[in-house]
Amino acid sequence: MSSSNEAPDGASPTSGSFFSKILQPGSSLHPTFLLLVDCAFALLFVVFIIMAFLTSGNFHVFALMFIEACLWASVKWFVNELKNIHASQVEENGSWGKEAEQNESKKTI
Repeated sequence: MSSSNEAPDGASPTSGSFFSKILQPGSSLHPTFLLLVDCAFALLFVVFIIMAFLTSGNFHVFALMFIEACLWASVKWFVNELKNIHASQVEENGSWGKEAEQNESKKTI
């Protein structure tokens, strides 16, 4: 019996729902997810700019803008490091999935 979120036989791997794939391993490198994260950070930054204007340049709003910018930069750095690790794993082993399967089988033994 198949579950409702599985793609039918002949469907492309990208035809599934974005939200059904978000909790799968490796989803943090999905381009749509990264675009969504960037849009969320950009929207938050725009809200802080509007708040800075409405509060006549309150220091606390600028501090929050700085914290948000640092968080955005740290997320971008972390994703870049994940991409580098993924590329080196593929180069060493031929595929990311084989390494994950080997590690999983070692854990169960």
